[in-house]
Amino acid sequence: MDQNVFDDPRITAVGLLVEAHAGLLARFAAQFEEHGLSPVEFEVLTRLARSPDNQLRMTDLAAQTSLSTSGTTRVVDRMERDGLLARRACPADRRSSFAVATESGRERLEAVLPDHLRIIEEWFTGQLDPESLTRLLDGLRRVRDAVHPGATAGATDPEPDRNSH
Repeated sequence: MDQNVFDDPRITAVGLLVEAHAGLLARFAAQFEEHGLSPVEFEVLTRLARSPDNQLRMTDLAAQTSLSTSGTTRVVDRMERDGLLARRACPADRRSSFAVATESGRERLEAVLPDHLRIIEEWFTGQLDPESLTRLLDGLRRVRDAVHPGATAGATDPEPDRNSH
């Protein structure tokens, strides 16, 4: 096999994305732990807080996260026991329910956000000039929409990045 194939910019692009993601997740995880949240609990609370009425149908929450439907149910069960969110029946479909961020859940998220935003600024967005960041966000949205078309399921807000991380 030709050695040059390993220098393919497609491999480099994916490798850099994976390395950047892993590095950021490591920094985030330590910070979430200080506030008694797991990374997935932070993701769920963020998705709910950025959704209309702080709620999403369980199926939409599963589609927006990296969790399976059963994984979403387990996380929601645990977070409900911890008082971070509640379930609410869906008036339009009795088989469906909403996960809703509680006041306690929103307060926990608000406590995490200042340091979280500092980490994002220091290690991610602050590394890019505004034009580069705009191009990166556009590219990431296109890739996300191609590989994960359900990522904005249940989002009714017209802001393009409302339900993005």
